[in-house]
Amino acid sequence: MTKDEQRPYQNNRARRQETDRKFFWMVLFTLVVIGGGLIALVYGPTALLTSLPVLLGGAVLIVVPFLALQGIEWLLKRHNGES
Repeated sequence: MTKDEQRPYQNNRARRQETDRKFFWMVLFTLVVIGGGLIALVYGPTALLTSLPVLLGGAVLIVVPFLALQGIEWLLKRHNGES
């Protein structure tokens, strides 16, 4: 184990941010890759090509608010003088 894995988190905010990022990537992976794979298995590769814009559109609807909130958080940190 590394030093970081041995010590419990001292900063709950950093832990929350790390967890949020992990959940974000898991949701996108599940939506696009797993959802696309299931569509391809059930309906075939042609249906996957048809559904890909919808899956990617759903991913965009998740990414845009997430990035907006990350930007707001960055601006607040910058305004408050935190690093």
